[in-house]
Amino acid sequence: MEHIDDIVHTLKQAKQPRSDFVNLMETFKNPYLVLIACILSLRTNDRTTYPAALRMLELARTPRDMAEVPVDKLEKAIYPVGFYSNKARQIIELSKIIANEMNSEVPDTIEGLIKFNGVGRKTANLVLSLGFNKPAICVDVHVHRIFNRFGLIKTKNPEETEFTLRDKLPEKYWTDINTLLVTHGQNVCKPIKPLCEDCPISKYCKKVI
Repeated sequence: MEHIDDIVHTLKQAKQPRSDFVNLMETFKNPYLVLIACILSLRTNDRTTYPAALRMLELARTPRDMAEVPVDKLEKAIYPVGFYSNKARQIIELSKIIANEMNSEVPDTIEGLIKFNGVGRKTANLVLSLGFNKPAICVDVHVHRIFNRFGLIKTKNPEETEFTLRDKLPEKYWTDINTLLVTHGQNVCKPIKPLCEDCPISKYCKKVI
C-alpha cells in the first residue's frame, strides 16, 4: 500500500468515463434509494440497471409507497435485470418491513442491513457510504480483482478483501475507492484482456511489472 496515495490521486485525475448508473447512485444521498438500486444492480451490468432503476423510481421513491406497488408491476418495470422477479419481491418485502416496523428508517449499521433477505456486506457497505456518508468499504468484483491483480493484497474472495482493506487502506479512501475502481475496471482493468497499455497506474501493477 506504499503507493496508494499516488494510485488514488492518478485515478481521480484520469477522469475515466463513468457509467450512468454509478452517477445516479451518487446523486441519491438517500439510504433507501441506494439500498433498492443496489439490489437491482446485483448480477446485472450497469447498462441494463440504469434504465431499470429510472423506471422503478417512477413507481415509488419511499418505503411506504413502494410497499404498495403490485409485484407484477414492479417486475415489468425492472425487466430485464437479472432475477427481476426475485428482486421485485425482495424490494417490496423489505420496503414493507422498513415502512411498518422501522418507521421508514433504513438501518445505519452493517449488522442491521444484512438482516434483510438478500442483502450482503457489499450492499450494506454501499448504503452506509453513499446513503449515510459513513466510512465504509464496498467491495465488488472490480475492487477485489484490481487490488489482487496489482499485488496490493492477496485474498480469496470479496469479503476477505473487505476486511483486509479495513486494516490496510487509509480510511480517507474508503468511500471513494469503490467508484474509482469500478470505473477503472469497466474502462481499463477489465476481467479479460485488461488494457494495460492504457492504464495510468500500470507502473504500480505487479501483473505488468
